[in-house]
Amino acid sequence: MIVVTRLNKSRFAINPDLIERIQENPDTVIVMVNDAKYVVTESMDEVIGLVVKYRAAVVSRARLQEPVAPPSAPPSLR
Repeated sequence: MIVVTRLNKSRFAINPDLIERIQENPDTVIVMVNDAKYVVTESMDEVIGLVVKYRAAVVSRARLQEPVAPPSAPPSLR
């Protein structure tokens, strides 16, 4: 999740995987895949930076995970 700020200064988190597009004219509007729209105080570049940082953290954490062995097949399928 990334945390952004509404124009009334309240902060909220959104799932960056559900962002369809970001518009800036002059306010920044985040448009979600379900067509929900959020006007935020962050610039388009700042929102993109938050998304990049979030995705980098996901990849970094995935690399730190121990590999998981695939489950064994049930005896009836061996």
